[in-house]
Formats: sequence, C-alpha cells, structure tokens
Amino acid sequence: MNARRPWLTPFAPLYGAVLAVKRQLFQRGWLKQNHLESIVISVGSVSAGGAGKTPMVLMLATILRHRGYAVRILTRGYKRASSNTTRVEPFDDAAWFGDEPVLLAQRSGVPVFVGSDRYKAGVLAENWEPTGKLVVHLLDDGFQHRQLARDVDIVLLTQADVEDTLLPAGNLREPLEAVAKADIIVLREEEAAALRRVVAGLSEEKKKPAVWVIRRNLSLGEGGEVALPTNPLAFCGIARPESFTKMLAAHGYEPVDSMFFPDHHAYDDGDLYRLLERARQVEANGFVTTEKDAVKLTPVLRDRLETLGPVVVARLSVELIDEQECLSQLVGMVGRLDRRKH
Repeated sequence: MNARRPWLTPFAPLYGAVLAVKRQLFQRGWLKQNHLESIVISVGSVSAGGAGKTPMVLMLATILRHRGYAVRILTRGYKRASSNTTRVEPFDDAAWFGDEPVLLAQRSGVPVFVGSDRYKAGVLAENWEPTGKLVVHLLDDGFQHRQLARDVDIVLLTQADVEDTLLPAGNLREPLEAVAKADIIVLREEEAAALRRVVAGLSEEKKKPAVWVIRRNLSLGEGGEVALPTNPLAFCGIARPESFTKMLAAHGYEPVDSMFFPDHHAYDDGDLYRLLERARQVEANGFVTTEKDAVKLTPVLRDRLETLGPVVVARLSVELIDEQECLSQLVGMVGRLDRRKH
C-alpha cells in the first residue's frame, strides 16, 4: 500500500463506504442519470490524477475524427476560475477555463466544452453548429461522474494505482475492484504483463472487460526550433510529478534538478522567482515542463524564465498497440456508433 497520507488511513474505509452507498443509489435509480442524444464514451481512472487520461482523450479524438465522426469533448475544468458552461477555444486563458480544457482545445482539433455539470456541457455541444455527421462525445475524466449516462466506460489502470489506497490516505477515488465495472481497461505497454494478472483477478465472471495496451511517446520541444538545454531544471504541477522526471530520464533527458508544485497549480510571480533562483543555484541552463503546465505560463511569465535559458515543453502522446482490433471492439460496443443502445 502506497499511502501518501498514512495518518489518514483509518478514514479510507469510511470514504469507501460512502462510495458504495452512492453507487447503489444510482444502480437502483434513486439518483438520476441524464442521457444525451449522442453516443458518450467516457475516459477515466480510479485515481485522482496521473493516469494519462488527457493523452488518451486526444488519441481517441484523432482516431474518431479521422473516421468521419463529429467529436465533442466534455470536460470539467478542475480548479478553473470560472464556473460557467461554455466552449473553450485553443488560446483561452488557462486560469479562467482550466489547464486541461485549454490543452485539449489546442491539441484535439475538435470542439471542447467545459462545465462542472457534464450533461449541460453535452447539451450545449449537441446544439453547437450541426454538421450532419454522427456526434460522439468524449467524456474526459468521467468514471466517477455518474450523473451522465455513458455508452462505453474506458478506464486507465497503472501500477501506481495497484500500489495505492483510497482517499483521503492515498490517491484512489474508487476501490481497485471498481475497474471491473469498465467496458475497456487500458494498460501501459511497460506494465501490461503484470497488470493483466491483476485485471484477471478483478474481473467478474459475467463481465470481462476488453484490455487495450498503449505505448507512450514523449517529444521534447515545439518543432525542434530551439536547442534543448543540456542541464535543464524540470518543474511541473501534476498529480504524480515523479512520473514526469522518470519519463524524461527514460528518454535519455535527465534534468539537473526538479521543482514540484501542487496539481493544477496556477503560476505567479513568486513561483517564477523561486524557479529562477533554484535554476541559478544548480547552474541550470534552461527549463523543461509538461504541456499542462506550459499552457498556464503567460507570455510575460515565459519570457522571464527564458532570460535564463529555453523553456522546453515535453509533449506526451499515446498510441494503441493494436489500433484496428481496439477500434473494432469499441465500434461493436456502441452498435457501430450509429444508434443508441436501449
């Protein structure tokens, strides 16, 4: 068990009991699920962050868009300053709309709608500029959002999840057994062999989720126009920051030092001062950060960092090991994506 806050471990069973009651209320219809007109495919995880949902949503958006579907992304916009339900444009303010919605808008090439009530966001998406194509909603981080009914539940599972424990002691928003409720479980290539055994042990006899395997790819820089600093200071504000530096090292790019901030952290002048001070102390000649962090750096903040050296953005993408087979399974689950299941 990899408890982040071991002193809160006694409260984890209480959290689990509340989850179980809520699940029963939805299953018995005492809490209402809203249904959209179009297909809903949820991409989620059992953890509070760090599973790689955003790259997965981006990959699915690309695959479905290239096959002629009108894809709409529905997302919450965690820790954003605004509370309205609206469409997000590629260069909107990440502090106002949320870092992940802005990143999705920049990278996906499809309309992105943000709202704490994903059903309202979906209704807005369905009334947005009809295209004549079949609309498919991708529900970002939707596994725990039971208020919106979905046709397919895709859940990412990592080794870190298996070693973790429930909130508030750990990082899990659901007990590991909840993974068995998914239609599709996604594993990382480097963890697949070990986690397949875990999935087999969790799966129910009456329901065997499909298992997809993804390969993660990391690209550094934006088009290669800037030389990579040889001794960068890495910084990020993500749920599992150590995974970022490990991935950099796995790709042969080891920072001289690193600074971690809370997940979804909004950078200010004080943060920039501390980053520059640390960089000078360790004789760094630049910075490397994640895409999710980069969208929160205003031009002014980024210019200040670049007085010391280049700011390199590490872009994480994923690909399916067997795309044709996986897509065939997905299409089969939603009736060829041309009709609702009833």
